[in-house]
Amino acid sequence: MTSESRGDSLAYALAGCAYMLRYQKNTRILALASATVLVVGIWLEIERRDWATLALASGLVWIGEFTNAAIEATVNLSAPQLHPLARVAKDVAAAAVLLAALMATVVGALILLPPLLNRLA
Repeated sequence: MTSESRGDSLAYALAGCAYMLRYQKNTRILALASATVLVVGIWLEIERRDWATLALASGLVWIGEFTNAAIEATVNLSAPQLHPLARVAKDVAAAAVLLAALMATVVGALILLPPLLNRLA
């Protein structure tokens, strides 16, 4: 399916975002985590470069989560019967999200923890 206009393309993308937030529990958890980082970052008045770094780290997790869901849907559609390679595709996609989330956590801790500890001290 090819969209006929940029408006259609945007509508499809927004429908994908709405699907993820409505049906994917991990996406709702990710939204809560992102909102928490946003609030803490504002409270701590972090620098622009730190905002950029957090945005990239968080964005990679969001992209990974959406890509994982797309891979899972494609695998489910193409392999209704559980096949060992279907399991590998799903596991590897999930592992990619896990790695992105772990790295984003490290980045977040490196940026937010020092000023948070100073603020709380």
